[in-house]
Amino acid sequence: MAEPAVDTTVDTVFELTGIGVDYSTPAGTVRGLQEVTLTVPRSGITVFAGPSGSGKSTLLRVLGLFERPARGTLRFGGTDTGVLSHAARRALRRRHLGLVFQNPPENLLDFLSVADNLRAAAQSARRPCDPEAILARLGLDGTGDWRVSALSGGQQQRLAFGCALARGSSVILADEPTSQLDEASADLVIRTLRSLAEEEFAVLVASHDDRVIELGSRVARLRDGRLEGIERR
Repeated sequence: MAEPAVDTTVDTVFELTGIGVDYSTPAGTVRGLQEVTLTVPRSGITVFAGPSGSGKSTLLRVLGLFERPARGTLRFGGTDTGVLSHAARRALRRRHLGLVFQNPPENLLDFLSVADNLRAAAQSARRPCDPEAILARLGLDGTGDWRVSALSGGQQQRLAFGCALARGSSVILADEPTSQLDEASADLVIRTLRSLAEEEFAVLVASHDDRVIELGSRVARLRDGRLEGIERR
């Protein structure tokens, strides 16, 4: 199946209009997101900030094309993702979106070496791969033959970002990437986020970590599933 057309020249990577997400629970319907409208620029760091349960991780899943909203319109590169099939959405995600989850081992294949994780990521997008060049870029020189378990938590998260680079992703989405890490490991991830933004990637992060929030060129504040406001820096 042909990949849906995406305009990579426009300034806005995502456009959300009236996005709503509902969950059915034994106590009734819970609204995970309530009529969220915003645009996300093609470069810089956009942070979705808010307390636990505010909807920031739900919003990231919608943007990552893992979850279809119940209401509203989500455009990616000008394409209305709501009319796409499951296969078409998966093709967009594989080619353009790099996802990094908060628990480092969930991002990687622990039965593969560090370098082979990068090769597998590149192969999934049918791209060539130079593991050593990517590892050097991330400050992980010399770890290509290591098992993933030999890396620290911060190094594992850096490798997860490396897998996104190996796939050729132009948009990086990270869900609480520092929440499971000690301070030193979190610092490694923060430096990686900063360097990706400097290389003109669109970096979208859900976080309540003040150090991550300080990195944001735009900070979208959420509470109870609603967008309270956007700070531009």
